[in-house]
Amino acid sequence: MDSFSTLIRTASQELHAEANTSTFMSDLLGGGLGVEAYARYTEQLWFVYDALESVAERLAADPVAGPFIRPELMRLAALERDLAHLRGADWRSTLSALPATRVYADRIAQCARVWPAGYIAHHYTRYLGDLSGGQIVRDRAEKAWGFAKKGDGVRFYVFEQIANPAAFKREYRDLLDAVRADDLERQRIVAECKRAFTLNTAVFRALSEEFPLSA
Repeated sequence: MDSFSTLIRTASQELHAEANTSTFMSDLLGGGLGVEAYARYTEQLWFVYDALESVAERLAADPVAGPFIRPELMRLAALERDLAHLRGADWRSTLSALPATRVYADRIAQCARVWPAGYIAHHYTRYLGDLSGGQIVRDRAEKAWGFAKKGDGVRFYVFEQIANPAAFKREYRDLLDAVRADDLERQRIVAECKRAFTLNTAVFRALSEEFPLSA
């Protein structure tokens, strides 16, 4: 019988691939879009991670979500430093969420309020993705727009407190396998993972409409 972490990964594989190969990400990573598109994407990430991390202190004591609240994962401070680099010191004054981003962030906030196990689904899809595929984004961004290696502009993708990402991901999957939930609840968490990928893909779709690749 597959472990819970394996179940989550295989159940969401197709949707994960769809998010990673979205038109916007393909155009961005392929060098077809400029730094403005990258900055706009980074803005959207701020809303998602604000929803994830603004509740961290409260959820740290939760028996289900608590073990996943790890300070070394927190991204908001790094995102804010990147936005200051990309948009200037007054970046907050021009910050705006796309409607799809607002729906995504609201869903995370709702889970955090009423269903901590659902919050884990969003936590998993974001942070493990950042530790994995996010490194490809960082590498391309550094090359395309001349950011300093692991410096301002790409700090979101740099986990300075995680010396061994592969070991950390194994520990994280162990936490998933040990999550306090019966089979029915685990199925609900898997469904929420799928929903998270769908919400993320909707953001990419909206960004693609805002930044169509010039013919």
